[in-house]
Amino acid sequence: MNHDQARTFVRQAVQRVVPGADFTELDPGASLRDTFEMDSLDFLEFVEALAELSGRELTEDDYPALDTWNGCAARLASKADAPAHGRSG
Repeated sequence: MNHDQARTFVRQAVQRVVPGADFTELDPGASLRDTFEMDSLDFLEFVEALAELSGRELTEDDYPALDTWNGCAARLASKADAPAHGRSG
């Protein structure tokens, strides 16, 4: 998964939680939670949607990186490069 594909998943996940969310002028480094006024439950729903759409496992350890559009995309892209289950070899 490349960065652009990951950003598409982020947009789709946000729009599941905040229908009509407009990414047109969104600063890729701005907080998604603040910009789209997501409370804690909304954020958890967003993370679940993002995991489902991307096919990536996201844990609480990932939450800090998932606050921005670029942060989400970078985390998803980096997880795409990692082995799916445990260590390889």
